[in-house]
Amino acid sequence: MSGQGAPGGSGEPVHESYWMASSESTGFSPLDADLEMDAVVVGGGIAGLCTAWELQRAGLSVALLEADRICSGTTGYTTAKLTALHTLIYAWLREKHGPEDARLYARSHQEALERVDGLCAELGADADLERVPAYTYVESSRRVEEIRAEAEAAREAGLPASFVKETGLPFPVAGAVRVEDQLQFHPRKFLLALARALTGGGGRIFERTRAVALHDGARCRVTTESGATVVARDAVIATHYPVFDHTMLFARLRPRRELVAAAVVPAEHTPPGMYITPEQHTRSVRSAPLPGGGGRLLIVTGEAFEPGAGGVEERYALLSAWIRGRFPEAAIAYRWAAQDNDTSDRLPYVGHFHPGTQHVYVATGFGGWGMSGGVMSGRLLAAHITGGPRPAWTGLYDPRRLPGVREAGPLLRQQAAVVGRFVGDRLHTSHVDSVADIPPGGGAVVRTGGHPCAVHRDAYGAVTAVDARCTHLGCLVHFDDAEQVWECPCHGSRFAPDGKVLHGPATRPLEPREITE
Repeated sequence: MSGQGAPGGSGEPVHESYWMASSESTGFSPLDADLEMDAVVVGGGIAGLCTAWELQRAGLSVALLEADRICSGTTGYTTAKLTALHTLIYAWLREKHGPEDARLYARSHQEALERVDGLCAELGADADLERVPAYTYVESSRRVEEIRAEAEAAREAGLPASFVKETGLPFPVAGAVRVEDQLQFHPRKFLLALARALTGGGGRIFERTRAVALHDGARCRVTTESGATVVARDAVIATHYPVFDHTMLFARLRPRRELVAAAVVPAEHTPPGMYITPEQHTRSVRSAPLPGGGGRLLIVTGEAFEPGAGGVEERYALLSAWIRGRFPEAAIAYRWAAQDNDTSDRLPYVGHFHPGTQHVYVATGFGGWGMSGGVMSGRLLAAHITGGPRPAWTGLYDPRRLPGVREAGPLLRQQAAVVGRFVGDRLHTSHVDSVADIPPGGGAVVRTGGHPCAVHRDAYGAVTAVDARCTHLGCLVHFDDAEQVWECPCHGSRFAPDGKVLHGPATRPLEPREITE
């Protein structure tokens, strides 16, 4: 993962994010002693790093804790679009929240991308920054009026938006919203430059340091897996999905995964811009420069599904077929998956973690738009903590806002689905009759000795068994055959075959189990 460039010529795609494969590795030490700081940030993705940097720049002493390596979770597996055009949000905001909230939403995200542009220049970050238009398009004529309404609402919200029928894609569209002067970039190159600036200014970054407990009070205390603690006046939880259950916020978040395939394409055949359609289980398209002038990398995202739904290889096949059908010269070089959280009212939660806290903050629920959302969060949370002027959109993203009547349906459906999985999965815990039926590279939940066990057989035939109950709230995990991990379908936690936590909200591993074939 240390600075690879263009993919090799093996013919098989690399099962890794291009952003991870084409940037340097990090090696910050774990926290091994108690520490006192002005602020502690839990989570080393774009929201956490931007928040820590903004706080350090304001003169506060800051410690950032990351369970693995910074920029290696959701931020390392994004498509890295930095835009204020978020598919079809503005007509909905105008109708449900009013035109002023739509304007605030647009302004907050547009200012975020300008912030990145300015920081790249200030820090000398070579982050492959490119100014391009962004499009939301449809191919079906039945949705053209929806696109026209979105273009009008986005323009009314203050964006340089227009309705067009020509996009630069190599296939016809029925209509599209076009927003000028948006950004695409290499997220890790930008954030690693930010991390260097943070530590160069006295900030502290600790990797392989999982936070497992939070004490909320006049002085916050974060306890890590090793037992070392950080005491600080303010704490920020920027772990993508909140890892502490001091609030029912997790009940208003719905995790989803999307697949990404990236293909090498001649530069002259790449469409000039960023594109997304809500049709066909979502298709998001952009390109990135490859080192050495070897064409460009076409990055396509789609096939959204809930964690644990299975059939991942089949979904990859559908996405790859779509790429080959629309871009016949494309040679798929990388594939990976991204995970996002959607809120019940389609707006992120950025601010005080819950009504009873004065010193704990959260940033989550970006709904697939975490690049602009993460940068926006850094500035907003820094204003909260330093007591500086708060942006006009502070109330729009306040996590303490009460669910509206319009949220009742989505909330009930989400919780009914969780209950259904919690109960139903216990009645049908296995897709095989015995451990012996699990093929190499496969996994299944089987009941043995009265307990559900998550059993994985590696490529060499060795079997590993762990408790199948997610350590977050006890839902049964499912096996992802493409990525060889266990996934919780309720709240999106992910575990390695040996039970190690890969993705929260779970903070404890799945316990090992003895099993015989």
